[in-house]
Amino acid sequence: MQNLLSRINFDKEVLCGKPIIRGLRISVEMILELLAKGATKEEILQDYPLLEPDDIHAALFYAHSMVSRENIFDRVEDRKAS
Repeated sequence: MQNLLSRINFDKEVLCGKPIIRGLRISVEMILELLAKGATKEEILQDYPLLEPDDIHAALFYAHSMVSRENIFDRVEDRKAS
């Protein structure tokens, strides 16, 4: 899985430092948005020919690793306090 994360780069000069795929100007956020809106992996790869199948897997794995670090109970308690 670390191999997948090695595809994710950060460069403050590219997309304001957002996580990007292999130094391309394609952000993890954009890939996740396309998937969330119903695009298939095949459609994304066709529309962005510089991407490779593992790039999409890397974006998903990166998102998973970020979400899995969140403490859900703290967020629920924060909402109750509001």
